Amino acid sequence: MSFRVVRSSKFRHVYGTALKREQCYDNIRVSKSSWDSTFCAVNPKFLAIIVESAGGGAFIVLPHNKVGRISADHPLVGGHKGPVLDIAWCPHNDNVIASGSEDCVVKVWQIPDGGISRTLTESVVDLQLHQRRVGLVLWHPTALNVLLTAGSDNLVIIWNVGTGEAVVKIDCHPDVVYSACWNWDGSSLVTTCKDKKIRIIEPRTGKIVEEAIAHEGSKATRAIFLRGGLIFTTGFSKMSERQYSLRAPDMLAEPIVMVELDTSNGVMFPLYDPDTNLVYLCGKGDSVIRYFEITPEPPFVHYINTFQTPDPQRGIGMMPKRGCDVNSCEISRFYRLNNSGFCQVISMTVPRKSELFQEDLYPDTPGDTAAITAEDWEAGKDAEPILISLRDGYQPTASKNDLKVHKKANVLSKGAKVGANSTSGGGAAPASGVSEDILKEFSEEIRKLKAMIVKHEGRIRVLESAVALQMKEQDRNEKSSSPVDKESLASDEV
Repeated sequence: MSFRVVRSSKFRHVYGTALKREQCYDNIRVSKSSWDSTFCAVNPKFLAIIVESAGGGAFIVLPHNKVGRISADHPLVGGHKGPVLDIAWCPHNDNVIASGSEDCVVKVWQIPDGGISRTLTESVVDLQLHQRRVGLVLWHPTALNVLLTAGSDNLVIIWNVGTGEAVVKIDCHPDVVYSACWNWDGSSLVTTCKDKKIRIIEPRTGKIVEEAIAHEGSKATRAIFLRGGLIFTTGFSKMSERQYSLRAPDMLAEPIVMVELDTSNGVMFPLYDPDTNLVYLCGKGDSVIRYFEITPEPPFVHYINTFQTPDPQRGIGMMPKRGCDVNSCEISRFYRLNNSGFCQVISMTVPRKSELFQEDLYPDTPGDTAAITAEDWEAGKDAEPILISLRDGYQPTASKNDLKVHKKANVLSKGAKVGANSTSGGGAAPASGVSEDILKEFSEEIRKLKAMIVKHEGRIRVLESAVALQMKEQDRNEKSSSPVDKESLASDEV
């Protein structure tokens, strides 16, 4: 397609640079799942990628200094019984990550500083309510420990991770939910669904505020809230052409802008930077990243440029602004996964001669401190993100505690109490019938078995690669042997 003449912008000359191969990540068995997910999540401490795993679902977590070729038996985070479909880092604690899986369970994990040294199978908390696979996990932007999940049971559930309980159950979608996004202060929610509709929902009540057809095509649609309140969507036309649109919340059915891009069939993921108002479009199977600037004046969505890569992408992750390098005027950093197991790091930079801090490129950005608690949010309170300056670089908040879960209704401890109270003078057995020590023993046995399975899986992978190398060597030797030798061998046999 041909784009219109671009007006003057400080982002007009943003250019992407692919880091050298030794600064990237290699030999990662990226998930082959057909689910439309980015398969990658990144924050200033870690890179997490969903990987292929026998006998369950797993993802790999790598500290940013662990670059180069990743060993086949590298420890995984692997406690799910089915393939992992989506992962998301907590915006208020860089060591906490949530994962959703085909086993209908959402797990929240605590990753130690420096990464994991052995396979992690014990999550901090399991969130169980979905009846079918969970394909979407999304943290609240300003409230601590508030997590949204969506599954193939057409439900959207909002959890308080601190108590392990479902706070809101939204049942207003007639089909699978493709995407969801909070607005700037987390007071509103936009979702897209298989029924082609885009919905704005009041998240505490589950009430639909507004709904409209987003794109006419039947393939997956995505929608994100922009900082000013507008909604940006990607989808397909009736003729299966890829489109993007810009809409105002009170006029969803009448897009401000609707543009057809191309005829590729990969779902487009819109990745948004609220500080610069840039939207990056990354399609599955594409070898390009297009970027646009959103402004208040027509045509509202301004095409900036396209970053071209040599191979198609399988998934992509975007670094939060606090993880970017302000000294080199880096405004975005992407982690591209391809089918060969290579994770390429791409740095988007604005060329500036001055080495001073560029205030126009780096306005105050959301930090890692939550503005309100989960209980405040439940009670109806909303708050904008707490912003930090990047003038002296990003300094993590020192007093980050481990995620602690305080369940309000712990069935086991309740049962133990009942048993103790109902014990008569005759010394009857506890009502629960199972002592806490036995339960601990069982859970420890299960943990060891899980770890053993994942360890054997690592060994199998190593052996597989060794056999593959041996087969290649054998083929090479067979090809190099001359036809004369083969004839003499045949005559000898006769």
